Formats: sequence, structure tokens, C-alpha cells
Amino acid sequence: MAEENTAPAAGAAAPTEPSKNALKKAQKEKEKAEKKAAAKARELAERQKKDAADAEDVSKENYGELPLTGSKDFKPTNTPRVDLATIADHVDKEITFRCWVENARSQSAKLAFLNLRQGLNTVQAVVAASAGLSKQMVKFCGTVSTESTLVVTGLAKKAPEPIKSATIQDFEIHIQKLFVEKAAEVPLPLQVEDADRPLPTEGEEDKVAEGDARPLVSLNTRLNNRTIDLRAKINHSIFVIKYGVEKLFTEFLDKQGFIGVKTPKIIGAASEGGANVFELKYFDRPAYLAQSPQFYKQMLITARFPKVMEVGPVFRAENSNTARHLTEFTGLDLEMEFQEHYHEVMRVLEDLMLYIFQELNARYKKETDLVRSVYKVDDFKLPESGKVPRIPFPEGIKMLREDGQFPEVGEYDDLTTPQEKRLGALVLEKYGSDFYVLDQFPLAVRPAYTMPSPENPKLSNSYDLFMRGQEICSGAQRIHDAELLAKMMREHDPPIDPNAPGTKEYVDSFRYGAPPHGGGGFGLERIVQFWLGLPNIRMTSLFPRDPQRVAP
Repeated sequence: MAEENTAPAAGAAAPTEPSKNALKKAQKEKEKAEKKAAAKARELAERQKKDAADAEDVSKENYGELPLTGSKDFKPTNTPRVDLATIADHVDKEITFRCWVENARSQSAKLAFLNLRQGLNTVQAVVAASAGLSKQMVKFCGTVSTESTLVVTGLAKKAPEPIKSATIQDFEIHIQKLFVEKAAEVPLPLQVEDADRPLPTEGEEDKVAEGDARPLVSLNTRLNNRTIDLRAKINHSIFVIKYGVEKLFTEFLDKQGFIGVKTPKIIGAASEGGANVFELKYFDRPAYLAQSPQFYKQMLITARFPKVMEVGPVFRAENSNTARHLTEFTGLDLEMEFQEHYHEVMRVLEDLMLYIFQELNARYKKETDLVRSVYKVDDFKLPESGKVPRIPFPEGIKMLREDGQFPEVGEYDDLTTPQEKRLGALVLEKYGSDFYVLDQFPLAVRPAYTMPSPENPKLSNSYDLFMRGQEICSGAQRIHDAELLAKMMREHDPPIDPNAPGTKEYVDSFRYGAPPHGGGGFGLERIVQFWLGLPNIRMTSLFPRDPQRVAP
């Protein structure tokens, strides 16, 4: 048998070894496949471990995110809720309450602390792992986002030592259940704790406060994110006090026999004269937003309402971008008959404000102290009833001239803001009062319906009330004779037509036996600003309106 011929056929290529590049590529593919398989194995092991841990999570029913309240998945528990202000009544008892997170921090895998807030109250909460509370729950609680809304159940316990980081210092909550009712998105556009710090002075918005690592946040940034800004405790305090002033205003006057009224805010003529009025299209004719309820207050006096008061919006189209001007503010107005002298009205206004100041000290001390602690303002110096400094305008001018800072102040000119503030400082020094009245203003700087002074025709029976050297109320005896009123309107600068639509009805109301009367109008926001020593009036308006801002 012939041997098999194993030689390669003629022309055939001899077999070759794999190239080095091919070997390297194959090796890399092998390593990649091995890594992928290992990763899958680890993932499977971790999932199995987590599933096992979840199966062993003794707290899994006691924490997590709740379904949206009112949704088909939401199931009410009807558990009574507690106000944290009453925590002392629940020591060693289980309580449930809604709150939000000021901060949450994990100390370890077995311990977390939260600062929880409800209204102006904050409390420290402790989450500690135990046989009945899992490490998974501790981890969840320690990582809840700031400002999230929670429903918490826990034991109210006496704190072993005062907790300085909370307003409730003698008690703490040992959490048993914690559910996120609505999580807050992060990052926040503004930190709430920044809104509790003072405003920067003008031009120093990016300056870092002494002893702090963060720059102060500007008022503009705060107002652009107002709903977050308003969460700050200082802002809650401001608006509690603002409502308090309004309530005390009506409370005092109600006892004095005043009737609360609501007058129109869409009017046919500018109630104060001048150009600082917002005109609007009212169907086929122009109308205006009310600069004050002045015309209607007086018309009600002629209608035999002897004493009226109103709390309502006031609109002023003044292009004033100052720290004490708004284009929309809340007016506290009153008008009343007097018997023989307009100082009877002044006495009511003085006693009204003394009542408000005294009751703010008594009922709203906590809120007042909180705000003043941030802005470092002195306590408000009060005179006794009947001893409010009443300074005739010429005497005020004399005080300013003798002081030397404003030697050229005009005898019949209106005061500028710096002059007002300086006079306020002089009054405080001389009389020991932050509250005073400046009487008998020059007639030329008052509205056309102001009664001229019988002693000096260049002066008037008018007055302003001041807090810390800044005006909060303007008032006067009003002209109650139709012919004199029409004459003063025509002679006013600028002139006012007493026969114009919207004005004629006002003038005519005095033709039918009007009694002598006077009154005044306060700016609610200014009272709050000066009481608390705030640097800007916009802080006292929930959503302020000024020449630059009509949103949010």
C-alpha cells in the first residue's frame, strides 16, 4: 500500500499562527466577559441581600413616602394630630403631628437626628436603631430632604439637657414612625435659614456676614422666591404682628363706637388730587384706583354715621423706590365727628396708637423679640396716655434749625425724610418718646379739603403721627362747608374742579348740614416696619408692589 501524501498541494498557503493583536483582542474580550459576569453576580448577590434585609426590616411599615393625599391609593388613618406648642402636656406619651424638616443628619448607621418645625416651634427628633427599629429606617430618616413635609409619630420625652438648636429646648421626640407626605425638590432656590438672617445693607449683597461662611441674600432674591422666603420664622413673626396691629386697631375703635365700613376702590375722581393715581379703563370711560377712602369717609359723616373706620387696600402711583414706599399698601382709616376742637380727634389717634403699642408688648412679645434680635433695634419708647408730645410745626422747624444739621429748613416747607428722622431723634432725646405728633402743618403741603388754621392762614388744622422719626399717619380737620371746600379746591396746586364727575357728589354732600369732623389714615405696613425696626417696608407685605415689581 502506497504511503499517504501529506505534503501541501502545489499553490496552497501554509497554515499560520494567530497574530499577536488577535490574541490580545481575544484576551480582552475574555476579561470583559468575566468582569461583566462578576458584576452581574455581585448585583444578584446585593439584590438577594437587600431582599433578605427587607424581609428582616422590622420597621418597613413605619416609614416611607405616603401616596398623594386624596389620591385613590391614599387611606386616611384618622389619627389625632398634636400641636407641638402643647408638647409639655404629652410627656412620655405617643403623639402624631405634621411638620417639616429643617435639617436631617445621620450620626451613624444606628443613629440620626432631625430638627422638625411646626409654625414657630422647632423640636429635636431622635431616630435610634433597636430591636424594634431598623437601621434601614434610621438611614431613611437621616436622608430626608430639607423642607419636606412629614407626618411623624413618636414619644415626647424630657430632654436630658437643654437643646439649644431648637425653640423647644426641654423636650425631644423619639421617633417611632416617619412618613414623607410631600418631598421637597432639591436644591432649593433659596435656603430658609438664609431668610432668617438680616438683609444686607444696600450695595453689600455679596458681603459675607462676620463669623459666617455664606453671603447675605439680597431682598430681590428673596422676593423672587417669596414662598420659600416666607417660610422663615422671622417672616412668620412679622405677619403675625401685622395681623395683630390690624386686629388691635379695630378692637380699640370698636370699643369707642366706630362702625367698620368698606368703601369703593374703583372711583371716578382722584381722592387726593395730583397725578399719583392709577388710571384704568372702566368700560367706555376712565376710572381710578382709590388713593384713600377719604371722600367716602367724609360722605358717611354727612350721612349721619358719627364714627367710621376701614381697613382696606390703598393705591399710590408714586414712582418712589425707597425703603418705606409701596404702590399698594393697607390703609387703616378713621373719620369722626368732634364737638368743638380737632384735637379731640388727635387724642383718639394718640390713645389708639398707645393701645396698639402696649398690646403688642403684651400679646406679641415672642414674635417682636425674635425679629428685633435679628435687626438689633432698641425697644420702642412709649409716653403715657395724655403725655404724647404734641409739637407745633413751627416749633419742630425751630428745633431742627437750632440743632444745626438743617439750618436752612423752610418755615412753610414739607419735611424731607432725613429732616423727619433727625427731628425724631431730637424728640426722643428731649421727651424720651419714640412716638409723637407734629401739629399745624403748612396749608400749601396738605390736601385741598384741609381746614386752614384760624391763627395763621399759611398753616392748617392738620397733623402727622410719627414712629422713630418717620410718619405713619396723616390727618386733619376737614372742611365741612361746601362753598369753602369748592374755593380751596380751585385755589389748590394743582387746581381741582369741584364740579367734575366724582368730585361734585363729594362737595354737594356738605350742602345739607354736615358736622365738624376729622380723621386720619395710617399705613399698616409702616407701623409694622417701624415697630420692629425693619430696614425695608417690602418685608411687611406678603407680595409687595412697587414701581419695579408686580410679581409674584
